[in-house]
Amino acid sequence: MTEVPFSAEGCPSGLAPPSGSDVTDPTPFVRRVGGQSRLSLSVRGAKCGGCISRIEGALNKLPGVETARLNLSNGQLDVRWTGDLAALRISQAVSGLGYGVAPLDANTGDDANRKDERSLLLAMGVAGFATANIMLLSVSVWGGHGEMGEATRKGLHALSGLIALPTLLYSGRPFFRSAWNVLKRGRTNMDVPISLALILAFSVSVAETISGGEHAYFDAACMLLFFLLIGRFLDARVRRRAYSAARDLAALSNRTVTRLNARGNPEPARAEDVRPGDRILLAPGERAVVDMVIEVGVSEVDESLVSGESLPRCAAPGSSMLAGAINLSHPLTGRATAAAADSLLSDIGRMLEAGEQKRSTYRRIADRAVTLYVPFVHSAALLTFLGWWLTGTGVREAILIAVSTLIITCPCALALAAPVVQVVAAGRLFRSGIFLRSGDALERIAACDHVVFDKTGTLTLGTPRLSSTDLAESTIADAACLARASRHPLSRALTAVAGPGPVAADVKEHPGLGLEAQLDGIACRLGSAEWTGARTTGHTGASLFFARGTEAPIEFRFEDDIQPDALKALDHLRRLGLSFEIVSGDHASAVQETARRLGMDHWTAAASPQEKVARLRQLESEGRCVLMIGDGLNDAGALALSHASAAPGGALDISQSASDAVYSKGLASLPMLVRTARGARSAMLQNFGFAAAYNLVAVPIAVMGHATPLVAAIAMSASSTIVCLNALRLNFNEKAMP
Repeated sequence: MTEVPFSAEGCPSGLAPPSGSDVTDPTPFVRRVGGQSRLSLSVRGAKCGGCISRIEGALNKLPGVETARLNLSNGQLDVRWTGDLAALRISQAVSGLGYGVAPLDANTGDDANRKDERSLLLAMGVAGFATANIMLLSVSVWGGHGEMGEATRKGLHALSGLIALPTLLYSGRPFFRSAWNVLKRGRTNMDVPISLALILAFSVSVAETISGGEHAYFDAACMLLFFLLIGRFLDARVRRRAYSAARDLAALSNRTVTRLNARGNPEPARAEDVRPGDRILLAPGERAVVDMVIEVGVSEVDESLVSGESLPRCAAPGSSMLAGAINLSHPLTGRATAAAADSLLSDIGRMLEAGEQKRSTYRRIADRAVTLYVPFVHSAALLTFLGWWLTGTGVREAILIAVSTLIITCPCALALAAPVVQVVAAGRLFRSGIFLRSGDALERIAACDHVVFDKTGTLTLGTPRLSSTDLAESTIADAACLARASRHPLSRALTAVAGPGPVAADVKEHPGLGLEAQLDGIACRLGSAEWTGARTTGHTGASLFFARGTEAPIEFRFEDDIQPDALKALDHLRRLGLSFEIVSGDHASAVQETARRLGMDHWTAAASPQEKVARLRQLESEGRCVLMIGDGLNDAGALALSHASAAPGGALDISQSASDAVYSKGLASLPMLVRTARGARSAMLQNFGFAAAYNLVAVPIAVMGHATPLVAAIAMSASSTIVCLNALRLNFNEKAMP
């Protein structure tokens, strides 16, 4: 698939947009899931929150559209709808706004972004080269002031103009085409005053050269263009690199697999062609690219990429294997449970892409400010010209002052204040194993002062461990003969201690009770106290009882160990000023024991999903901003309704979908998440403060005529660069974070 080059309204890429008739029909790329149609499109040129509003708003008005989400960082637009809406109509709705659109191709998306970067880099190089040469000529004019003849000065100005004209035509395309795209649709954007300033500065300079004037401003026009392109290039580079790791992860899915056909013969197939139910052969050393259930073979698999677990686990018939896991030792045959587009790797990719889909409070402030800014800039420039002209200043001087006002008041710094910080922070968190699911997650997490933890699988490992130390080896071996026939977690914990061994013949499993079989002709049972006839004890953890014939049942006690990094993580969170508590659906004795071991004074046990939500509402009514951490189905409601939420990488899909962030490297990720969120909030506020201060100082200077077009170009470009550099501090200044 070849994408049509284009530029977008408000956010140029330097290329022309396609007309509605040139839009590629994306119908073959539509996926049907149940009664819903889904389509992923590549939208090029969208770079600000206003673009998100226009595109999503236009699509949500189409009949049948349920959701339309545009990712600002990579240009991916995901649309879901029901009914007979044609996919081509969706593409035409986007292209009609002045944006280019094409079916999404993960294989070429990064290449297109790199091509845009190269285009901006070339334009920036041309503008920089021209600026340097024109400045050399300008220095000659300045140095010879009062001594240089008019013909020589006029010649040097003309030579500067000959350099500036092709430079503006080539390097100014991103701004001119963006401005033209919106003007022909009866709207404006921030590239309109930029383009107007460039054209006026060049035109006034040509007029000055023809009339023999002492000053021309070809250097100001080229320097303004050069610094603007630096900002555009840095913005494009930051966006691409912040999500390069996410694209690398998604690229793991773009591989071939060995699929078994109807006759059982292996044949190569593209990962995207695999469908649920297909049988897949996975060779030793090969990485799974779809989620699957093992049917044949036993092997160790490395799931460190997808779960963060450093130790390999054993995969056997009946066990699941997630996309991204590596088969280490023996061949495995499994049945795909999901298409590659619906695998865990794809889910992680969508988590990353979702990081900018929602506009935060800061983004909405910036978008609104930029919307009001364009008419303000035009009005200020016009009033400045009229004011100076009416007070007796010549037309030439009044135009120069108006041009300086147009240049110096460009709202680039304000528009970049929040987006660039969010992109840099999202990239930093991804490299630390944390995936943001919403664009406003950072500011909400930064505001949290209280953490509510679920217990099982969150604070504890969620896998029981045999803790009884007074059991005879023969007793463990006999009980394991029954336990090996069960997939119950306690049976697995028991067999893990016993190791490999035989399985009792004709084991019968009684749901909710236990297992029953004959060992050496003696009836044996393994299960609950009621099933084996044992008396319950005071053990707070889980227990199994083994009864051999008429002998007294023997108790096997199990414990759920605390996460190895839990104490350290809680200590760091405490030092960050957060308090915490446990709200769990587990029984009181287990929750109390976990709270005691972790030093928590507040805990709630046997809480239903509704009671968890009620507890959150109570805390919020007390003025607390709650960060909810959970992984189970019963946590989904609380995760969705809390002020902010996070889920571990091993959580259920519905819990991950309900959370704002997903972490894959244990509870130690939480302090990093909070510090980065607070650092991002601080950087955003700093950027807004700087942008406001810059305009409060710069606008009066320009209006009063104390800034030439050259000085205005330097000041405006420097403000945008400072905003970007301040955001990049998040990558290098971890110790300075609050």
